[in-house]
Amino acid sequence: MVTQTYFWGTGRRKSAIAQVRLLPGNGAIVVNEKPFEELFTRQSSLLVAQQPFQVTNTGGKFNAVVKVKGGGVVGQLGAIVHGIARALIQADPGLKPLLRKYGLVTRDPRVKERKKYGLKRARKAPQYTKR
Repeated sequence: MVTQTYFWGTGRRKSAIAQVRLLPGNGAIVVNEKPFEELFTRQSSLLVAQQPFQVTNTGGKFNAVVKVKGGGVVGQLGAIVHGIARALIQADPGLKPLLRKYGLVTRDPRVKERKKYGLKRARKAPQYTKR
């Protein structure tokens, strides 16, 4: 019998998809084989990414290895957070109510609305002329 050495979760946000693996470790986050700080330069991004760990008090217990593709910076960050939360639930199902309370389990369904013909964007119409 082989014991599982990691926990995984898939996170999605806008058009970004993140595959997250949690390994026993000291709390490092590696995204696309690079350190987290190299791809996400804002200090607030690190705080957002560590939110699932802080909420569940699992701060230094897991290293997160993430593959993320699609979307932009905000979408990828949201996908990473969603994936980490799902992986933590797989590691300990008892954490699900706590993560749900902070809104980290729910997939954010908001995506860009498609452009409609006759309009400039999804809803912006050309200027109306009376005569």
